[in-house]
Amino acid sequence: MKIAIIAANGRAGKLIMNEALERGLDVTAIVRDKTKINNSKAKVIEKDLFDLTKDDLKAFDTVVSAFGVWEEKELDKHSLVMEHLCKILANTNIRLMVIGGASSLYVNKEHTMILKDTPDFPDIFMGVAVSSIKAFDILKSKKDVLWTYISPSADFQADGEKTGQYNIGHNELLFNSKGESAISYADYAIAFVDEIQNKKYLNQQITFCSK
Repeated sequence: MKIAIIAANGRAGKLIMNEALERGLDVTAIVRDKTKINNSKAKVIEKDLFDLTKDDLKAFDTVVSAFGVWEEKELDKHSLVMEHLCKILANTNIRLMVIGGASSLYVNKEHTMILKDTPDFPDIFMGVAVSSIKAFDILKSKKDVLWTYISPSADFQADGEKTGQYNIGHNELLFNSKGESAISYADYAIAFVDEIQNKKYLNQQITFCSK
């Protein structure tokens, strides 16, 4: 299985890359600066993602988008990136797997409210949440792209423990045995690569939570 990871130099992208390489998968990192990739097992394409073409990606089975920005002036790039990737992957058998946000997950069984719209949602994350949801809406509208959108839990723990255990759900916020909606980056990466290999949830949003 041949996998391309866009923005593999970011924290989540790097962990997914390393996890896939540990399993013996064929991984290519797509980054603007190849010196940022320090795993010698990875192949590297040094290119801006907006310059990527169909030819650049045609050899891959799965393309992972680990792209993300936080600065307010750059937030519209979430939608621009999604449009570009959908355009160059349209009408192919290449699966686009997106590291998404938790803000689009429903918080009730009636599916009338998402996490972003809850009273306690932090203002500091609102800009990213809105832009990420707009990008996700673009993805959902595409009928000619094979995709999976993978959301973490509400508390996405950069330095959390690697347990190798997780729960999986669809588009509703999950909680662990302690009543917390949380998962570490390390366990998210394990779950993500499991789904790369299992190919179980096509054209769906899924989410992971710690046990």
